[in-house]
Amino acid sequence: MASIGLPQDYGYCVLVAADSVLVLIYLGIRVGRARKEFGVEYPKMYDDSKPIFNCYQRAHQNTLEIYSQFLAMMLLGGLQHPRISAACGALWVVSRLFYAHGYYTGDPAKRMRGAWGGLGLLGCLGCTFSLGLHMLGYF
Repeated sequence: MASIGLPQDYGYCVLVAADSVLVLIYLGIRVGRARKEFGVEYPKMYDDSKPIFNCYQRAHQNTLEIYSQFLAMMLLGGLQHPRISAACGALWVVSRLFYAHGYYTGDPAKRMRGAWGGLGLLGCLGCTFSLGLHMLGYF
């Protein structure tokens, strides 16, 4: 049976994962406040008459849509490259704040202020591919 040891620097990945949860909580709180401000009651996800509220909701929802992929790639890639994976993960986490605050302006095009976070996600994906290839003995 194969086993995987955790590198000493893997703690960086754990800390970035914990930070990412704080960002999710923050985004959720912002949606809750926007619900009160714009009068959008549960269980309505969106309200066509309140486009700025919809921007708050989309910023949170889009982050949740990609979150499982981000977390899996960062944590797996960190088994082979913990510092690189954690740095790329931190880049993605910070970018989500820029993404959300751009969206909160009410101009959805301004969400692109956080588009650079895709580079962090790609870095985590690259680290995960490296892990898989290493485990298969390719290098």
